[in-house]
Amino acid sequence: MNYFELFNLEVNFNVDLSALASTYQKLQQLTHPDKFATASDRDRLLSVQKNAQVNDGYQTLKSPLFRAEYMLNLRGIDLQHEQTTLQDNVFLMQQMEWREQLEDIEHDAQPEQKLAELDDEIKGIIADELKTLKEQLLVGSEQANQGAAIIIRKLKFMYKLRQEIERKDEQLNDF
Repeated sequence: MNYFELFNLEVNFNVDLSALASTYQKLQQLTHPDKFATASDRDRLLSVQKNAQVNDGYQTLKSPLFRAEYMLNLRGIDLQHEQTTLQDNVFLMQQMEWREQLEDIEHDAQPEQKLAELDDEIKGIIADELKTLKEQLLVGSEQANQGAAIIIRKLKFMYKLRQEIERKDEQLNDF
């Protein structure tokens, strides 16, 4: 099952999100298990499976990170189950620096401001990395695909870090 085909989209990093959402709604209506409540066991099971595929496809294609990872998967590069660690020492040092900043923020005189600044910095880097990722996926060569895989690994870390920043913000605002 190719999610791009399911949603009648060209395999491309750029996706029309409104067209995706519209097609999602139509596919949801067609495959929703409630429509098959009086159908045979086999047809009910098929509708549950198809509906799950529609939901999985939508979640994958609406996220730039998941979409890029899926595109690489279609090209034979599976990042979801890999155990590869980044060999980029500069980025590893940057990770450590961001983690230290996050740990030290609650001791700062203006923790909310420092947290917002850290989040803005990471958002900016994510935006730049997404542009480069788009270019790498467009090229599509083996070397470009490997470059895209490295960017995805970095982006996964940065998205997780942004979630940690959000949790820290919630903690600071609970006091």
